[in-house]
Amino acid sequence: MKKGKKAVVAGHICIDITPIFPIKDIRQVNEVLVPGKLIQMDGVNVSTGGAVANTGLALKLMGIDVSLMGKIGEDAFGGFVLNCLEKYGAEDGVIISGDSDTSYSVVLAVPGTDRIFLHNPGANQTYSFEDLDFSIIEEATLFHFGYPPLMKKMYQDQGAQLKRILNKVKEMGVAVSLDMAAVDPDSEAGQVKWEKILEEILPDVDFFVPSVEELCYMVDKKCYEDWRRKANGCDITEIISISDIEPLGQKAIDLGAKVVLVKCGAAGIYYRTAAADKLGELCGELNLSLESWASKEGFELSYVPEAVISGTGAGDTCIAAFLASVLKENGLEKSIKLASAQGACCVAAYDALSGLRTLKELEEKIQKGWKKQMTTASINIIEA
Repeated sequence: MKKGKKAVVAGHICIDITPIFPIKDIRQVNEVLVPGKLIQMDGVNVSTGGAVANTGLALKLMGIDVSLMGKIGEDAFGGFVLNCLEKYGAEDGVIISGDSDTSYSVVLAVPGTDRIFLHNPGANQTYSFEDLDFSIIEEATLFHFGYPPLMKKMYQDQGAQLKRILNKVKEMGVAVSLDMAAVDPDSEAGQVKWEKILEEILPDVDFFVPSVEELCYMVDKKCYEDWRRKANGCDITEIISISDIEPLGQKAIDLGAKVVLVKCGAAGIYYRTAAADKLGELCGELNLSLESWASKEGFELSYVPEAVISGTGAGDTCIAAFLASVLKENGLEKSIKLASAQGACCVAAYDALSGLRTLKELEEKIQKGWKKQMTTASINIIEA
């Protein structure tokens, strides 16, 4: 087992530009985003985004020794990203490309509804195997890769580049975590056979942490389309139940993932783990209790947030808390609770990092009786 457990977070990085809507709960986005309508805004929040910045810096804020490996352009947005990372001493692993723009997302976080993203992938499109420093990765205990659906070379040729990366990392004896991103059905990524890619890569993935929408789109597109029709513009998690999620979690396990977390927005997190014979090596490498981790399934409700400002980065920072807890050698139950707790802290701010707490602070808040959140979505999921 490696000393001083280190992590590497690689993949997608960008700038998040979040216009601040007046605080008012809206049932459907089309009540606000109407052609020809002038909307008076309350300002704008500009911050780093993407898995590399959100998950990577969150891990750093929770006391994990982490290296970031993202790719930006040699432009004004790239300078902004570097300045932000320098504040955390986390800029060294970032590649600056003179041939690409820095990626950005305009995040339309209309209060009371799920977010809409206007995204330019920029330099993430050219990110490849050669952009990773494997001499640093080899010294790590955990490698987390985020958002391959927004990175062209990661899904081309049935995910050959992504498979090559994850396979090499596993051969080094480093645990692998993989997060996904929403797929635009009309984009090039939307034409890819994602289930085939998952068949190729999940045997090398220890912790697979997609959202319920992402996973359903990838392994059961017909079901996903049915969900969208039933939701009729509302959040999908409001119309699904635990019986809808369970087959997706099992599918990911069947395809080779060892531990599956399915993020279900404000409702909470569904989790499923492989049997002891599949988890033994991973638990040995990370010094985890096999009894605590093997053959587990459940749904962890989210905690009541102090405020709901924006969901930007909530999934990323929730996963960061989970991974930080894993690196601290905690059990599955505790790690899931800390993940859910950090997600609730994140939504109380416009950016991904401002609302975060340390693992100790989260644990203390939970021990003091932090109440669970019973939303329409969570009631539907757990009572169905």
